[in-house]
Amino acid sequence: MKKLLLILLCLPMIGFGQQTYVPDDNFEAYLEANGMGNGIANDDYVTTANIDTVTYLDVSQNNISDLTGIEDFIALTHLRCFSNNLTSLDVSQNTALTELNCNDNSLTSLNVSGATALDILNCRSNQLTSLDVSNNTALTFLNCYFNQLSSLNLSGATALASLSCFSNNLTSLDVSQNTALASLSCNDNQLSSLNLSGATALASLSCNDNQLTSLNLKNINYFNIGLNTTQNPALVCIEVSDSTVATNALSNGIDSWTHFSEDCDYVTSLEEHTINKELLKVTDLLGRETQETNQPLFYIYDDGTVEKRIVIE
Repeated sequence: MKKLLLILLCLPMIGFGQQTYVPDDNFEAYLEANGMGNGIANDDYVTTANIDTVTYLDVSQNNISDLTGIEDFIALTHLRCFSNNLTSLDVSQNTALTELNCNDNSLTSLNVSGATALDILNCRSNQLTSLDVSNNTALTFLNCYFNQLSSLNLSGATALASLSCFSNNLTSLDVSQNTALASLSCNDNQLSSLNLSGATALASLSCNDNQLTSLNLKNINYFNIGLNTTQNPALVCIEVSDSTVATNALSNGIDSWTHFSEDCDYVTSLEEHTINKELLKVTDLLGRETQETNQPLFYIYDDGTVEKRIVIE
C-alpha cells in the first residue's frame, strides 16, 4: 500500500518531467504564454524540456524582477531583458550565450563569468558599481555607460574592439591587454591617466570631461583616429610617437592649452617649491607675464627653477 501511494505521488512529476523553478510571476506568465511553461499558471515552475533548447529569448518590458530559471536555458545564444525591474542577473551558466541586452534595469549585480562565448554585452543605464568581463575572451562589444562603475576589469577581454563606459565613476582604466580596441568612449569619469599605446587599432577616442594629467597615444595611426580630449583642464601634454604628425592631424580635438610631444615628462614634472625661492614672474605658454587663471602658467623663481601650475577659479 505504501509503495502504491509513493507511486501515485510521483505520477505528476513523471507526467510533467523535470521542472525549472521560476519564482517571478511575470517571467513565468511570459513563458506559459509562449509555449515554454508546464500548463499550470502561477505555480512557479515550467517544464525544463520546453526551455533547454531555446536559443533566442526576448522578455523585455514585462515588469520582471527576477530571472531565476534562466540557468536552465542551456542552449540560449541571445537574451534580451531590457526595461524590466531586475536588480541582479546571473548568466554564468549560460555558456552558449553570445549576446546579452539588459539595458535600463536597476542592476547592482551582473555575473557573466561563465558566459565565455559572449560577443556583445549591453548593460547601460543600470546601477552597477563594478563589472568584471575578464573571463569573456570572445567579447568584442561592450556598452556599460550610465552606471556607477568604479571598477571595470577588462584584463582577459583581448578581443574587445568597442568600449563605451562614459558617465561612470572610474578613476582608473586598464586597457593594456585590449590590443584590438578600435573605439573607446570614456568621457565623464574621473580618470587621471590613460595609456593607449598598445591599442594600435584605435580609430576613435572620446575622453573629454575627466581629470586627465597623462595621456599616452604612442603607436597610434594619427590620420586614422577621431579624437576628443577637451574639458581636461590639467592635460597639458599628450605623449605621441610623432608630435608633428599628431599636431597636423589631431589639433581640432584638444583644448587650447594641450599640445603633443614625444616626451611629456619635462612638461608634467613639477620642481619642489622651497622657502629659499623667490618668485620672479608668472608667464603663460607663450612667455607673456600674466596673472590670469584657468590656464597653464609657469612660475619662474630666482634659483632658475620653473613650476607649472593650473589654477582653476
